Order: sequence, then structure tokens, then C-alpha cells
Amino acid sequence: MTPSSSSPPVQLKSRIGAILRATSGNFLEQFDFFLFGFYARYIAAAFFPSHDETAALLHTFGVFWLGALMRPVGAIVLGAYIDRIGRRQGLIVTLSIMAIGTVTIAFCPAYATIGVAAPVIVLIGRLLQGFSAGVELGGVSVYLSEIATPGNRGFYTSFQSSSQQVAIFVAAIIGFVLSEIVPKEVVAAWGWRIPFFIGCLIIPVIFFLRRTLEETPEFLAMKHHPTTREVFASAAANWRIIVLGMMIAVLTTTTFYFVTVYTPTFGRTVLKLTSRDALLVTLLVAVTNFIWNPVGGALSDRIGRRPVFLGIAVLSLLTAYPALHWLVEAPTFGKMLAVEMMFSFYFGVYSGTMLGALVEIVPKHVRTTCFSMAFALAAGLFGTFTPFASTWLIEHTNDKASPAFWLMCAAVLGIIAALTVYRGGEEAAKQKALAG
Repeated sequence: MTPSSSSPPVQLKSRIGAILRATSGNFLEQFDFFLFGFYARYIAAAFFPSHDETAALLHTFGVFWLGALMRPVGAIVLGAYIDRIGRRQGLIVTLSIMAIGTVTIAFCPAYATIGVAAPVIVLIGRLLQGFSAGVELGGVSVYLSEIATPGNRGFYTSFQSSSQQVAIFVAAIIGFVLSEIVPKEVVAAWGWRIPFFIGCLIIPVIFFLRRTLEETPEFLAMKHHPTTREVFASAAANWRIIVLGMMIAVLTTTTFYFVTVYTPTFGRTVLKLTSRDALLVTLLVAVTNFIWNPVGGALSDRIGRRPVFLGIAVLSLLTAYPALHWLVEAPTFGKMLAVEMMFSFYFGVYSGTMLGALVEIVPKHVRTTCFSMAFALAAGLFGTFTPFASTWLIEHTNDKASPAFWLMCAAVLGIIAALTVYRGGEEAAKQKALAG
């Protein structure tokens, strides 16, 4: 289960290249996910027409969430495939499925053209994306962990999440330029599709990068690669650690989808700020997310995962509602930026820690499956539900700061899970994973 002495060591240069090639697929996933959130009101008008803007948005975010419910399915099916056949081949398969979903949504005709078939096609595209995304993050994180140098697993795996921030940054730049040079009525009618078309053009480049990816020496050195039946049986036997891993990941997923996918809609429809302001905030958030992820991973390598988990979760629990309440009382660009920077810090440091932690606490021989299941459940049941939950909470409580309640629940789950997983210390948690 460890690299054999005959396995050639991975040099630094190949590690850097492997990181870039492995994380390239995350770009496509988050690029499309962010665009879906940013252009939610235009997508709602195109595929889910309604006289009630809130109802249309709920339908759109509902489809966004339903696609995410395919994540656990993808995690168990594709996760078993990657644990059996290899990291490299599995990551190529996930990219192929993601690409099909992206193209489907980009080129789907509007409701006015083909009627009810339009929302059905969009839903199918989202289901394919969700199925692929269910194992993309887990597969890449496991790959990075297996090429990490000793004592730096948190730092290496954090680049999985950092790579997603590059996608958010690029998408925000494209959206910003589009809003500056294209009239609003054109963007509303069809111009919102332009960034999706650009995403389609990027697909061949990402395919080339993924196809040149090498298998990890650690996987090649494994004496036994479990069959699909063995993977399923092991995942079922380790359901408790999967649930605890999900609880740890909930704060990452809810905060991420709040500060990226939901923030543009929140800024425009709730705070009544301009699209330009919302885009600039999101762009800056992507930059700070990119920075804080490796900081969190490196910090947790030095002081341990548990202290970082508890510190960030407690801060989030105590400050989420006061910060949002301060923002919605008198919304300004500066206040929105300040609040989003706070959440960006929470997300980045916590996420950079979480990725390395999940790799360590799940059984080694089914790493991809169990990691992906834990994260897919967190993203499917909580993270991608955040835009819908936030819209619903504001609508039914008449409190524009009420999305904070959703984030606070996530923080509570994180605290409980961290205290449970690391009850006997971090080494004890790792030993349990090896025994599993």
C-alpha cells in the first residue's frame, strides 16, 4: 500500500506540472457553476419564464440544486471506478461527462423556441454536470495528496480548491467586460450565453492537459486494487466516517456557494447594487480565496487540522449574522466587499484544511470513493442548496440577513464533526483510517 523502492521518485518539476494538469478540470466545473449563478435571472427568464421573478429564480436555483443531488451518485459510481482503474483514467472520464453537460446547457434553445423541452434539457445538462462533479473534487484531491511531499499534504491538496478560484476570477472578468461593452437588453436576450460558449472553447485545451497526466506512483505501487463490489462494501462499512466527513465539509460548501454563486444575485436583487459592483466583489473574492486556501492547508500541516476547523467554525458561528445584518441595513459596495472578504477568509482557510483532512480520515484503499461521497453529500444536500435556501429564507422571513442562519447551521455541524473525528487526537484519526 506504499510506494515500492523501485518506483521512481516524482521530481519537483513533475509535481508542479501534475498539479496544473490535475486541477485543470476544476476550472471547467467552477467556471460553468459560477456563470449559472451569476446569470441566474437571465437563465430563469430564458428557460423558466414566470411573472414572479422570485418564483423564476427559485426554479432556476432548484435545477441547480437538483443537479447537485447527482453528486453522491457520481461519487459512488465514478469513485469506485477511479479506486479500481486508476486516478488518471478516472479524471479523463469525469472531464468528458462534465464537458457534455456544459455544451448541452450552452446550446439549449430557450423556452420560447421549444417550450417545455427547454427546462428539461437544461436539467439533463445539470444532472450530467452533477454526476461528474461528484467525484471530480475527490479524484483531484486524492491525486494531489498522493504526489505530496511528506508533511505537506494539506498544502498540496489545497490547490484543488485554489484552482477553482481561478475559474471564478476568469468568469468574473468575462462577465465584467461583457457588462461594459454589451447593452443590458442584449445580455438579457442572448448575450449571457457568450461566457458559456467561451467555456466550450476551453474544453479541448483541458482535455489535452488531462490526457498528459501521469498515474500516481502510490496507486501503481498498491498490491491490490479493489473491485467495484469491494469498494461498495467498504464504503458501506465506513458510512459513519463518510457522514462525519460530510459534516466537516458542509461549512466549506455553503460558504463557497454563498460568496461565489449566490453573491452576484444577492448583490443585485436583494441589496440593489449594480451588476458591476457585484462582479467586482466576486472577482476580488476569487483572488483572496486563491490566497487563503494554501495558507489554510500549510497552517493545518503545522498546527493540526482540529484547531483550524474549530477556530474558523466558531468565528463563522459568532459573526455571520452580525456581519450580514450590518450589510443589509445600509448596503454599499464597500460594506459588501468587507463582509465578503470576511467570508472569503473563513472559506479559504477552512477549505485548505478540509481537503487534506478528508484524505487522511477515510480508508486508504477506497480514498476516492469515501472522500467523494463525503464531499458530494455536503455539496449536494447543503452547499449547492445555499442559493435556494438563501432566497427562500429572505422571502419567508422578510429578513435580508437571514442567509446567515444557513451558514451558522453549517458552522455548528463542523464543530460537532471536528470534536468527534479528532476526539482521540489527529494521529488516532489517521490510524483508524488505515485500519479501515
